Amino acid sequence: MSEKPKVAWYWCASCGGCEESFVDLAERLLKVFEAVDIVFCPVAMDFKREDVEKLPDGSITVALINGGIRLKEHEEMVKLLRKKSKIVIAYGACSAWGGIPGLANLYNLDEALERKYLEVPTIENPKEVLPTKKIIVNIPEAKMKAELELPEPLPVLLPLDKVIDVDYYIPGCPPTPDVFWNALQALLSGNLPPKGAIVGASNRSLCDECSLNETKPEKVLVKEFKRPDKAKPEPNKCLLAQGFLCMGPVTRGGCTALCIKGNMPCTGCFGLLDGIVDYGGKAISYFGSILDYSPVEDKEIKKAFDSIPDWVGTIYKYSLASAKLSHKAGAKKPKRIKEVVEI
Repeated sequence: MSEKPKVAWYWCASCGGCEESFVDLAERLLKVFEAVDIVFCPVAMDFKREDVEKLPDGSITVALINGGIRLKEHEEMVKLLRKKSKIVIAYGACSAWGGIPGLANLYNLDEALERKYLEVPTIENPKEVLPTKKIIVNIPEAKMKAELELPEPLPVLLPLDKVIDVDYYIPGCPPTPDVFWNALQALLSGNLPPKGAIVGASNRSLCDECSLNETKPEKVLVKEFKRPDKAKPEPNKCLLAQGFLCMGPVTRGGCTALCIKGNMPCTGCFGLLDGIVDYGGKAISYFGSILDYSPVEDKEIKKAFDSIPDWVGTIYKYSLASAKLSHKAGAKKPKRIKEVVEI
């Protein structure tokens, strides 16, 4: 009996949705357990870093890594998994392109920490406590001190392929169970696609699998851009033709247009199509081309574009960290993070 392929699963800066997509395989999960030997999955099983370190180099068949690289700990772990694995897969939008956490690259680390811990309306932090690299805690009852240490953050969030060599990508925020299953089947079959391929998804745009595509006019022209929180889409009519910023034309298909089935525009989590260098650049170019004004109507054009308060967060929602202009320059050593605090 041949040995089962060994699989590792690790998350970095992510929300946990990619782990949910694994669970959402439902009864197919039993087939996964029958087909592979999971040798590292700290989110679900009691694995430690030293367990990976003890494995021979190249002994892991496939390592699935989700989330962006935000901490030194992430960087160290993915480099270790790269050394131990034959195939490394960037699983999900955060790992592939930085995802939503990558939007923090619009700010330097001090600004991001201040926003998160001091400024947002949902935070109550009157003592202005911020993360500290090391805290020394006095424990009088035990007549001792204990040290608690946090991993050091990187200046910016990085996609996985900016840190290690990546063999394949599985898109989505998170990948749908079917996309994950299709990718897993392809990988375990031994019939591997060319290195660098996006697996489990489509090679065509989302519009090709959208049920509203037949209502989309041959030439889309709109006078205004709409937001789902300000206007209600008409049912059974192409959202883009209604003026909603649907990313379907510039986004890879494969999700079966789930958001559009929920009467919401595509936000682009399956990423760019083959041949596109920069997702946001392609998106803004497309939206500019469908705005139905002549060049002399500058005020109307400006009004239409000003109706969207966050263009970067719209067109680079999942891909800013991998974009050509990927982050704001900032101090490599943030001033707001203290080295040691004793309490």
